[in-house]
Amino acid sequence: THPLFKLINHSFIDLPTPSNISSWWNFGSLLGICLMVQIITGLFLAMHYTSDTMTAFSSVTHICRDVNYGWLIRYMHANGASMFFICLFLHVGRGMYYGSYTFMETWNIGVILLFTIMATAFMGYVLPWGQMSFWGATVITNLLSAIPYVGT
Repeated sequence: THPLFKLINHSFIDLPTPSNISSWWNFGSLLGICLMVQIITGLFLAMHYTSDTMTAFSSVTHICRDVNYGWLIRYMHANGASMFFICLFLHVGRGMYYGSYTFMETWNIGVILLFTIMATAFMGYVLPWGQMSFWGATVITNLLSAIPYVGT
């Protein structure tokens, strides 16, 4: 058979889906969509944002008032982050409910990705000097200290 047909057959027809598939299995795809929205809106915001302590808030005001649909890009980025973490925790919860932790390689990669996402969130709270959130940095640091042998 043709390699393209073989690829489509393996992707759509012979897809190894579990017998208990439900709407809970959509959160991985929603995570991908949320991540793409975060990357695209973050790039557009970074084009106009200034991290200097004297002009950071002015640049945010500039984004909201002077950039075409800047207010929408900013709100999509802020609410997209919340939606990303909601989908992330529902995705992990679904995996725990259905016993996906028995697939050790897949589960361990997911745990590494979760820690990477948490570290990225930490950097997103701490690095923008003009709008540093000490509360957010404290909360994320305390999450790491709750892990046995790491937080001691």
